[in-house]
Amino acid sequence: MKKIFFSALSLLLFFGGQTTVNAAMQNSDTEENVNYKWSFVAKVGTGEERHLTTVARDTTLRTGEEFKMMVNLLSKSYIYVIYKSSKNELSVLYPYSFDTPMELEKNFYIPKGRSWFKLDNNTGDETFYILASQERLIDLENKLSQYTGAAQEKKKDLTAGIVTDIKEIKKKYRAYSTLAERPISIAGNVRGTKTGSVDIDRIDIATLATEISANNFYSKTITIEHK
Repeated sequence: MKKIFFSALSLLLFFGGQTTVNAAMQNSDTEENVNYKWSFVAKVGTGEERHLTTVARDTTLRTGEEFKMMVNLLSKSYIYVIYKSSKNELSVLYPYSFDTPMELEKNFYIPKGRSWFKLDNNTGDETFYILASQERLIDLENKLSQYTGAAQEKKKDLTAGIVTDIKEIKKKYRAYSTLAERPISIAGNVRGTKTGSVDIDRIDIATLATEISANNFYSKTITIEHK
């Protein structure tokens, strides 16, 4: 089981100079050109009270609890999952690499494989920025790459700048709307947060996915109060 390295080391998130975004969208304001499946699942509690829950909004998790995410692109679009730790450090969780070729209809797990992130003893707010764009956010990628290669003493200022850039990107695209967020139907039943007799240590979190459709841009920020 992988520990969540929410410090200088181990989770990686995303996105130098001023961030500019290509706003020259040519698609219809009602076209679902951003379409993907998304899971964010946590194992919470202890002993007989241990159970699985989906994370769809701000929530509280405790040291020792675990979480995992999954992305599956259904149309050509660019998904960014950015993590800001309680120590104000950034990591790019997805994509694994900005140079990785896009693949459709394939499950990408965060972290990879069967591992889960495990919350360590560094309590505080853990923030996840999820951005999905029909256009690649090149400037943001460049800034995140700059952050990764920067000396530790410069990262605090770079973090503040990147968070501001993310807010500006969201503001620039706020005219575009999310058309739908719907749980995936499995074997005729809509899958929610109830787990019943599911073995939470063996579950494929793709079975708990939500399908998200939007025109041109989608964003969501989730803050975990880590206690």
